[in-house]
Amino acid sequence: MQELLADFAERRDWGRFHTPKNLAMALAGEAGELAAEFQWLTPEEAAEVMAEPGKAGAVRSEMADVLSYLLRLADVLDVDVEAALREKVDLNEERFPVPEAAVGEGLRSD
Repeated sequence: MQELLADFAERRDWGRFHTPKNLAMALAGEAGELAAEFQWLTPEEAAEVMAEPGKAGAVRSEMADVLSYLLRLADVLDVDVEAALREKVDLNEERFPVPEAAVGEGLRSD
């Protein structure tokens, strides 16, 4: 996916615009647009958002935008996102052991 996006950007000479700052800002903006698709929905409506074709298409499109900017940022910064994710999950395994996470932080009865 990163190669696809890098090729797309290169053929358009967008590399000069794809600085880490610009990509991070674009990523934040697109995450906001994704969040806007859920704004004011009840939890039940949000859970069913993909059942309505128009709304589903908008959510998929915004998710693709978020992923695109994240992958471009990773490419520009030479970050292996798969390795970064695995490292983060390992860290969270230590921070949130299963028995504690299952009960809920701060809600244990002992």
